[in-house]
Amino acid sequence: MNVHIVFAHPEPRSLNGQLKDDAVAHLQRSGHQVQVSDLYRMQWKPTLDAQDTIAPLRGERFNPITDARYAFDNAMQSSDIAAEQEKLIWADVVIFQFPLWWFSMPAIMKGWFDRVYANGFAYGVGEHNETHWGDRYGEGTLAGKRAMLLVSTGGWESHYSARGINGSIDDILFPIQHGMLFYPGFDVLPPMLIYRAEKTDDARYIEYRQQLLHRLDTLDETPPLPFRRQNYGDYEIPSLTLRPELAEGKSGLRMHME
Repeated sequence: MNVHIVFAHPEPRSLNGQLKDDAVAHLQRSGHQVQVSDLYRMQWKPTLDAQDTIAPLRGERFNPITDARYAFDNAMQSSDIAAEQEKLIWADVVIFQFPLWWFSMPAIMKGWFDRVYANGFAYGVGEHNETHWGDRYGEGTLAGKRAMLLVSTGGWESHYSARGINGSIDDILFPIQHGMLFYPGFDVLPPMLIYRAEKTDDARYIEYRQQLLHRLDTLDETPPLPFRRQNYGDYEIPSLTLRPELAEGKSGLRMHME
């Protein structure tokens, strides 16, 4: 199995850094091929701008949609973007590992998505008609691949519960798991979550490590989150709203899961 780890933490000696190293070593011992995109070590450029194409601009000013599409279609993207896209195509499973900062991922990883998910690669894919609104939400370039989040937080698990002050961790991660992973086609595995990361002692670290190794050993058999697919009848097209007879008794983001 080919596993790509996209890693965002500025300190390689951190809890996240050690778990990443443990994951790589375990996967390789198990016979898997591994590639790591360590974004801080790579000094990844997080801003999407005109430097991301080596082609002349299509208009008088940079347009991040049309210029990115032309660059992708004509193999004229910057080399770092093309290299990351090649890793995604190569991978069977992609693990995104990061600390939860201000209820989201670090800016450097958000910039990875902004640039790597170019028009024509991760969006703007597929035919639009009266029954099929593009290849997305369960279809697309990355369909057939699996993705998983490995996320650490400083807060307690109770802080991220349904009644916790921070809100449910499922709701906080929904824009990432549904909107950034499921959208271009990934089957999204349940996340691995680490709470009170700064309070981790040796004993707790062993527990986290064992949990991670188990998750790695079951990547190909863990059932994905049951997100509803866009073009399979659950949503009315072109309004892209859930059919009224579905998800009775549910509210909020849970309606978009079977």
